Amino acid sequence: MSERKNTSKSDGGDTSEITGPRPEPIRFFGTTWVDRDGGYGLRRAGVAAGALAAAVAGCLVLRFAYQGLVIAEVGGFLNTLVIVMFAICSAIAFRKTWESFTRRPAGTVGPDALRSLKMIGFVGVLLAYAVRALAEAPGEKLHRTEYEKASARYERRRTTRAGNPAARATHKNRYAKPKRG
Repeated sequence: MSERKNTSKSDGGDTSEITGPRPEPIRFFGTTWVDRDGGYGLRRAGVAAGALAAAVAGCLVLRFAYQGLVIAEVGGFLNTLVIVMFAICSAIAFRKTWESFTRRPAGTVGPDALRSLKMIGFVGVLLAYAVRALAEAPGEKLHRTEYEKASARYERRRTTRAGNPAARATHKNRYAKPKRG
């Protein structure tokens, strides 16, 4: 979450600054997840349907690749190895993608470390997106939690201030004797 400063001119010509946390955009949704407006429901349905269609298309491509291995007669061991490799990579990619919707990666292992595994197991990534989009925007829960914490922290910081510091400084010097020169 980042804080923003908007400068706007009011009718009197004054410039007032409004600061506060700004929601982080989510892929395919932008910041519509905050108020769930701007076609949020249609976007969720589109993401779910698109991810599911892409997963089915990916499975068809993998089937054609497997048929190519069968036609080439490379052997039963290699055919089995390819199937097991794609199944394991898809399962791991599904789990890691699902976890990324609920929490930020901790430690040294970031999203780039598993990029090649997720590319091989792309069917798992697409299925995770499709399933998650049925309930909410993928990653919305994580972003909403962070945004609410940042908003609460900002409000707490803003309300505990004792006013204008410049006004307090003149208030302290109000009882001081004037200097004669």
